[in-house]
Amino acid sequence: MISGTIVGLQARISITLYSPESTRVEIECVVDTGFEGFLTLPPAIVLDLGLPYISPIDANLADDSLITASVHQGIVLWSGVERVIPVLAMGRRPLIGTALLEDYHLSIDFCEGGTVLVDEIL
Repeated sequence: MISGTIVGLQARISITLYSPESTRVEIECVVDTGFEGFLTLPPAIVLDLGLPYISPIDANLADDSLITASVHQGIVLWSGVERVIPVLAMGRRPLIGTALLEDYHLSIDFCEGGTVLVDEIL
């Protein structure tokens, strides 16, 4: 089970990422159920972690604008299991999308300090 907290009306959970040199880094992310990808990280964090570049991708933003973002390969510890996932280098804050939540149950107590839980679907 992964747990987090509501801060400023944002559901936040921390995840562990591995750099290519296997350095572990914990990053607090906002859960964004409107994002269909796995994970976005600010480009500076992607650069600091040295995540391998995969390819460019066209991304459609909430304002319906289209941008080109870089896709990198990341390894995340998710519910106790290391998963290789695509990471988009874009934005100002780390976002977890619905692709990472697929086959998991998301529960949120939407009040300041409320609980965010991500658990496997039974």
